Amino acid sequence: MNNKNFHNHRTVGFVSFRFAGTDGVSLETGKIADVLKRWGYRCVYMGGELDTPPEDSFLVEETHFKHPAIREIYDECFRQANRPPEVTKRIHEYRDLLKQKLYEFVRKFDVDVLVPENSLTIPLNVPLGLAITELIAETGIKTIAHHHDFFWERKRFLNNCVWDYLNSCYPPHLSSIQHVVINSSGQNQLALRTGIGATLIPNVMDFEHPPEPPDEYTKDVRKDLGIKEDELLVLQPTRVVQRKGIEHAIELVARLGLKATLVISHASGDEGYEYQQRVKEYAEMLKVDARFVQEIISEERGTTRDGRKIYSLQDIYPYADLVTYPSLSEGFGNAFLEAIYFKRPILVNNYSIYFFDIKPKGFDVIEMDDFITEETVRRTRDILENPQRVEEMTGRNYALCLKHYSYRILEIKLRHILSSFWGQR
Repeated sequence: MNNKNFHNHRTVGFVSFRFAGTDGVSLETGKIADVLKRWGYRCVYMGGELDTPPEDSFLVEETHFKHPAIREIYDECFRQANRPPEVTKRIHEYRDLLKQKLYEFVRKFDVDVLVPENSLTIPLNVPLGLAITELIAETGIKTIAHHHDFFWERKRFLNNCVWDYLNSCYPPHLSSIQHVVINSSGQNQLALRTGIGATLIPNVMDFEHPPEPPDEYTKDVRKDLGIKEDELLVLQPTRVVQRKGIEHAIELVARLGLKATLVISHASGDEGYEYQQRVKEYAEMLKVDARFVQEIISEERGTTRDGRKIYSLQDIYPYADLVTYPSLSEGFGNAFLEAIYFKRPILVNNYSIYFFDIKPKGFDVIEMDDFITEETVRRTRDILENPQRVEEMTGRNYALCLKHYSYRILEIKLRHILSSFWGQR
């Protein structure tokens, strides 16, 4: 292992609950892997759900937070203040199993660098967090712990009976780990709470290479989404979860006074369907045509069982007249970068990470402060009715992202971390 070149012939092993779909962790992992592969690294993946190349994949079903036994442990951990002995026993049974699988993964692929992706940050699978921590402590393997959002940022994790595990493993304070966060708040809170220093690497996109123009496959996008020729397509490119603040997008469409349809791209996911029902009822109350189109939007193109086209989200963006992003909280904001990448005007709520990390860069967007005002409505209407204004604002925003959120930024930060492992070239 020590005789390997600085970059070439080294192997990076990513570990998380899943590497599949369009969640932020999977997307950002793919971007990191793109850069590492350019440098000659091999990237391999361990998770409970994988759409990664089979020859580079190590599927362990117990890694996924949806695994029945892991879900049962999670429910026990986060609904009571005292931990029954039988829960402790089950946690350690699965910790042992997962640690054996981690050792097998490292040996099989001769992993040089381990990259836990949010699995030492969000305790959806407590046995996995314990297993990864023990593997690192026992082997001293070089590790980049990539933290997207911390457990203390989510109310649902604060009532629990596993504070001992959270304090030791989420994240662990070990000398062989280089910690990476995606926003300055996480960087500050990690240092204040644990004394751990971290490198800040924001989410990025390949702004050095603009998107290709829409191709023939996408010519029916508006028709397939049910958008009439004289209607605006307002895109809400998120899952239907409460912190996305989708009611604000509905209210904006209702108050615009323009013919428009709100298209919501993704389903609720793992956080329940009560909020989705609330969103539907709110749209009906305000007489807004809100369409939930998760059946025909996926990470890849394809065909549904009844023969309809499946589009990627990237196929939809070029046809959107406006992107709404009224989130109450975000770890960073992938949808913000995507809207700018495809040069679409965007409504953004002043959520804390946007306010502190993104807004000071000088982006030209439609802003709201937790509720829709008449000024928000007026500004949105003016922009939608002025194509030249749209072109100016989206061009400025693209240039700012090229400067601050491009792959070049990711490359610089990654090279610095890898140099701390093996020295300069």
